[in-house]
Amino acid sequence: PAVLFFYFVVPRQNLPKSLALSPAIRTLEKMQSAANFPLKWNLSPLVSSSKVQLVNLKFRKAHALHCLRSEGHEENFENSFQDKLGVSSVIKEDKHKDIWSLFREAQQNILYLNKQRLAAVEELEKLKNERVELLEKINQLEEESHIVVKKADKSSILWELLLRVDSMVLNGLIGTEEASSMRQLVREHQANISEFPLDVLQQGDAQVLAELRQLPNRGKRNGLHVIHICTEMDPLVSVGPLASYITGLSCALQGKGYLVEVILPKYSTLDLDEVEGLREIEADAYSYFNGQLHANRIWNGVVSGVGVTLIQPVYYGSMFSRDKVYGYSDDVDRFAYFSRASLDYIAKSGKQPDVLHIHNWQTAIVGPLFWDVFVNQGLEGTRILLTCQGFDSKASHCLVPPEKLELCGLDPASVHRADRLQDNTNPQLVNLLKGGIVYSNKVVIMPSSPSEGRTLHRNSIPGLEPTLAVHKEKLCFAPFGLDNSKWDPSIDVYLPENYSAEDIRGKSICKVELQRQLGLVEDVSTTIVGCIFSEISGVDLESLKSLVRRTAKNDVQFVIMMMNEDQMIIKELEKAQDEIEGGNLKVVTGNNEVVSHLIFAGSDIMLYLNFFQDPLLQVPLKALKYGTVPIELNPQTGHVGTHEQEATTTAKIFNSLFGRMSLGQALDLMKKDGRLWELKIMEAMEKDLCCDVHVSAYTSIKNL
Repeated sequence: PAVLFFYFVVPRQNLPKSLALSPAIRTLEKMQSAANFPLKWNLSPLVSSSKVQLVNLKFRKAHALHCLRSEGHEENFENSFQDKLGVSSVIKEDKHKDIWSLFREAQQNILYLNKQRLAAVEELEKLKNERVELLEKINQLEEESHIVVKKADKSSILWELLLRVDSMVLNGLIGTEEASSMRQLVREHQANISEFPLDVLQQGDAQVLAELRQLPNRGKRNGLHVIHICTEMDPLVSVGPLASYITGLSCALQGKGYLVEVILPKYSTLDLDEVEGLREIEADAYSYFNGQLHANRIWNGVVSGVGVTLIQPVYYGSMFSRDKVYGYSDDVDRFAYFSRASLDYIAKSGKQPDVLHIHNWQTAIVGPLFWDVFVNQGLEGTRILLTCQGFDSKASHCLVPPEKLELCGLDPASVHRADRLQDNTNPQLVNLLKGGIVYSNKVVIMPSSPSEGRTLHRNSIPGLEPTLAVHKEKLCFAPFGLDNSKWDPSIDVYLPENYSAEDIRGKSICKVELQRQLGLVEDVSTTIVGCIFSEISGVDLESLKSLVRRTAKNDVQFVIMMMNEDQMIIKELEKAQDEIEGGNLKVVTGNNEVVSHLIFAGSDIMLYLNFFQDPLLQVPLKALKYGTVPIELNPQTGHVGTHEQEATTTAKIFNSLFGRMSLGQALDLMKKDGRLWELKIMEAMEKDLCCDVHVSAYTSIKNL
């Protein structure tokens, strides 16, 4: 075979240690492989050069021919060499193009995959973080749910047991005396009632009774037993303010250690999905009406942690199978039947409540029925409290012929008297609401409008003035309870920072935000006095302005919110705002809910009109809830007003917190003893004024 010689001229001192690593050598190897002829190397240090050079093609060709001439292969070698060299060039060029094409494609794929990988890593990291946050949230919700479930379960077990005792009595399993002992036993062990075996609750009354008799003598608790006989309860049935009042008061009382249950008619419109553990007692409970006994179906369950009993007439089933709760011509008959059936059920089941709490004209007849018929049926220790939300004593549903009273078992002749139920202005009729006042041990009046509040304050209820004068010692005045879903600083959505009696630090943030929004000097140490009026007819405007001028000089900021549209008064106040030095008075007009919430939260002191001049606004109640000291406004002196209701339970509760401080005395206390001021604030925030009024009333009548 032909031999091809390649000559390289390299400097002696630059000769590489390994020729195999040289790019040029690699190229020659590829050419040799493509051309398919042997390759020999001859490295000659002939001349000095700075580059590795190939001997040019002509020289190589001439040298090769010279070497082969002597062998007679010149022509064949030349043709063979040229052919093979040409083929090699084409193959090399095609391969080179293919390689670079594949390389570019691979490079693009690698870059794309790199981007996808980075995006996937970021997404994975994001998902990991979200997973961690989700797990934390789930754990938190599970803990909260566990606490709520534990509380609900405890309350449910308590009422399941108490209502099962009722079933035992109605079914003749135990007598009323033992039933009373059983109820007392369950109440005394409420603290550890969750230990009662749940599987036993699923069994019959006999098994439950056997387990109850084995309750250990520990974990006792005290508290009055209160039964509401009423016509509404949230969320089962709600027409007016009575429904939320019943539920809120019942829950608050149970939180104070009371045992509270509610008896309602079983309306066809009841939302029974809200009743936990609803069950029908398998025994008819009979009640008297219209000269004979009638069967009732009794249903028991738990609503909002409160035991509920529903009474369903059998013969008079249509009484409560209607579209509405009120508004029918036979309303007096309907609610008289329910009132009598409730008392029959209480007496037969052996209950011995401390207080029967009745409400409005619908169940006011319970008072006369209790004292004339039921008091000697094991209820000697029970007392009656009547709550009135609205005193329309001249309405047709309050005034009825005396003969109507016979339906539920009362003797018309004995009660149709001036000192009992006889109406004060129409002596031919009896007044059901008057009967409730006369026969109750205490009467709680809850005004529902400004005009009604002022009327009650003057003890001038149309048609009942003589009755109220005789029974004035029974009267308690109480405001409506607050809507805690809306007025609670711990969850108030309008506040920049929520706070509570346990952690009051957020109140300072609310103060600074109030100052910022109203353009006052932002200083958390500055005292803010708030005033919110729905009307200002009971205030001497000049005295109010004088009070503001005197006090604002002592580094005190005033915020007055006028919710009415009396332009003359607004202009007077805005004029005073311009006159006060240092811009320490800001007047806000209109009913701005966000600002009103912020004023309650950001103020240190809240001036207010007395309850009976502005009952719907509930300024003192909201102030207490938000950690702001309420001071009744008497603009002439700056002191708490000297009004008749100072002797009422409401005023006594206020005085127990802050005495009868004037504005000046309150400001002095803030400066001299900040810690005492803070303690008073935290104590006030935990008060439930509406509940406390009732607790006071319950306690007083129990001691009668």
